[in-house]
Amino acid sequence: MTTWLNMSLQDGASPIMEQLIFFHDHTLMIMLMIITTVMYMMTTLLWNKHTSRFMLEGQLIETTWTIAPAIILVFIAMPSLRLLYLMDEIHNPTMTLKAVGHQWYWSYEYSDFTKLEFDSYMIPQEENQASTFRLLDTDNRIVLPMNSPIRLVVTAADVLHSWTIPSLGVKTDATPGRLNQVSFSINHPGILYGQCSEICGANHSFMPITIESVSANHFINWVSSP
Repeated sequence: MTTWLNMSLQDGASPIMEQLIFFHDHTLMIMLMIITTVMYMMTTLLWNKHTSRFMLEGQLIETTWTIAPAIILVFIAMPSLRLLYLMDEIHNPTMTLKAVGHQWYWSYEYSDFTKLEFDSYMIPQEENQASTFRLLDTDNRIVLPMNSPIRLVVTAADVLHSWTIPSLGVKTDATPGRLNQVSFSINHPGILYGQCSEICGANHSFMPITIESVSANHFINWVSSP
């Protein structure tokens, strides 16, 4: 989760988020090289007082600064397109979770199990304990097995919402009358936090998402418990 003075992205908890972080760093390095080159040329032009009649026209330099940006765009576009296809691909999921957005809470249904559904509300501030995070913890956490492809189906019952977990690289709009689908896999056990990312009314800031990633055995025991 995001901590105080954290200026970078959250640590990736899924393969997709790790690839997104790599692409982010890759693009930033290209931008850094471009900015450095442009600043060097601008500084040189400002401080250099010499003129040359041979530099009034240059076919080679004009060809270079036309082709170079196209090559740079290819280096950005190829990994970007690869990531788009990876994020859109729905691998054979081991389970399906349905999330329904309400004003202002989430309800969840485990479609592969009978009568396994619950509502998830934010823990009120006066009930917070030392081990809970203000505005982020919920009374009922989503429990999911790690290292398992999971299909998430998102919709809404009233207005637009957005189901978002930054550390998983997942952000899916919840639209009334429409089912949006996304898949992800969690790398390690732990607790992941997110929030609704679509302005949905007065209490938009108070409908968090909490995922508890556990081992497969622990998940089976949780499902089997009354």
